[in-house]
Amino acid sequence: MYGLQDRAEMNAVSSLFRLHDWPRLAGGLLLTLLPALAAAQPMPGPGAVELARRNAQAHETRTRSPVEFQVFRTVQEARAADGTRLALTSLNPGANGWFLLELFRPGQARETYHIENPDPRRVTIALTEGPDPALSLTGTGAQTLCRPWAGDAPGLDRARGTGLPFAPLCDGRLFLRNPVAGTRTSLERTAEFLRDNMVFGESLVGLVKSTLYKDRYLESGAVLDGADPGRAAAALGRARLADHPVMYTTMTFDLVGASPERMEMGAWYAVEGAPGIYASALQPRMIDPAILRGDSGANALDAVEGRADVYLVGFDLSHFEIGYETGTEHPRLDWSPRPSGAGRNWSIPGPDGFARPDPLVPTGMLNPDQAARVAATFTGGFKREHGAFRFGEMATTNHGHHYGFVVHGTVLSRLHPGLATFHVLADGTVGMTTWDEATAPPMRELRFARQNGVALVVRDPETGRSVPGPLVRQWLPGNWSGSAEAELRTLRAGACLRPGPNGPILVYAWFSAATPSAMARVFQAYDCDYAMLLDMNAMEHTYMALYTAGAGGGIDTRHLVAGMAQIDARRRDGSRVPRFVGSADNRDFFYLLRRETRE
Repeated sequence: MYGLQDRAEMNAVSSLFRLHDWPRLAGGLLLTLLPALAAAQPMPGPGAVELARRNAQAHETRTRSPVEFQVFRTVQEARAADGTRLALTSLNPGANGWFLLELFRPGQARETYHIENPDPRRVTIALTEGPDPALSLTGTGAQTLCRPWAGDAPGLDRARGTGLPFAPLCDGRLFLRNPVAGTRTSLERTAEFLRDNMVFGESLVGLVKSTLYKDRYLESGAVLDGADPGRAAAALGRARLADHPVMYTTMTFDLVGASPERMEMGAWYAVEGAPGIYASALQPRMIDPAILRGDSGANALDAVEGRADVYLVGFDLSHFEIGYETGTEHPRLDWSPRPSGAGRNWSIPGPDGFARPDPLVPTGMLNPDQAARVAATFTGGFKREHGAFRFGEMATTNHGHHYGFVVHGTVLSRLHPGLATFHVLADGTVGMTTWDEATAPPMRELRFARQNGVALVVRDPETGRSVPGPLVRQWLPGNWSGSAEAELRTLRAGACLRPGPNGPILVYAWFSAATPSAMARVFQAYDCDYAMLLDMNAMEHTYMALYTAGAGGGIDTRHLVAGMAQIDARRRDGSRVPRFVGSADNRDFFYLLRRETRE
């Protein structure tokens, strides 16, 4: 097995990944370090430092595969008695989630299979040696040997033949990820056709958004004087507002001791049948004037976004695990058209040396084991074409700062400094931060990550207050995809982390019509430590759903607002299949799983 050779090498690799301009810096640094490391202990194969050095030197000029990009990958090889050579690659042993199995049969083309371990915290996978090699699955005190390539009807062939996004292997202990087509709405199909096939397609899409779709999703619930607000969850506190009137909402959740039609602005309400999940609502005009006018970090609200409804869902993270999955198509890995000049290298197919995930297989949905525990899903961040900078310093450095993302410890797009980053570590710790050397966790410990633009709010280290991010008012350098003067005010979604009685609370927020300034003020009112934009402009881009136990062992889907139900795939009988859970989707998404009691 190839891997880290000693503590010095581990520290060197960790330091390397904390140098976020490492295409420029790492080559010289590692050429200095490698002789000392080699003298300390010879390396029988390309360890992590050597792989990092090669990647650093080749970054600007060489096309590579996503597998080569994984610095921490380890490889085991074996040869069967019939001459078949097998190679098992763990793409990141620290995450222990994704593997590639390669078969080299005599006289035949190489076969490659993308395998997922659905229980990475308890089950380890290895390739045994000898004339009859096998996959060894070890966990909970037992070992299972599995040979899915062997026999008259190999399990790999059967799994691939099913065409399922996740096909069971080894008696369901592993899943083969099969390529599938993800669903998309007619709006997304039209927009993608214009962008991909017409010279001015992006301009046409923008024109439609700024005219036909402007404020299309605006909701402004009536203020209900003297109405009974029901029973709020006092432990979560209230948002900092000038007043807390009762408002009418179109939220579809059932609330404990209250009704969505009678919610006190800024209060939190427990969601019926969903322990650890809470709902809140407000209109930004009710935010405490000390926040609205307390600093110059955000623009003043206009009359429309001031009265536009904002719905929030809070998750007590002591109840949940969080993950992230890419869609079958988005975000892509090729170049965004936005960077130019020094921000783009035409000699390579994408900013990281590849334009496609092959041989890795994006599925756009949860595996069956996760679906059994799913509590919520919501759409991720920008597509690749919008996920880079056109103007400002970030447009001409680090290849335009394409927004990065990591799935099961596998870096599909490099994480860049200065970008708002939602991340989950291998031990389950959840964080949001502006990615930089001082605050970034070691890459080896990273399990999931998604970058999307720059911070909406941060915690001021001097005052301890939640304040707007430094680029909230700077429309083009902040890459906010709209107008700083609210000329392109639109539907938006964002997320934040804030303190709670049992630890961090993850807040998902749906803004029916807002600019980043309005988003920042709302997150300030809820005392968020850090907040970031997710996606915008359409219901499918701001989709959010909760899942509770249904009759007969199934699940019931509860959408944040009724229109989101139309995004779910439709069966032939007209019934709906939950997006991301029961059907593969072309878009990326976050998911929350209920913690297992056996942990």
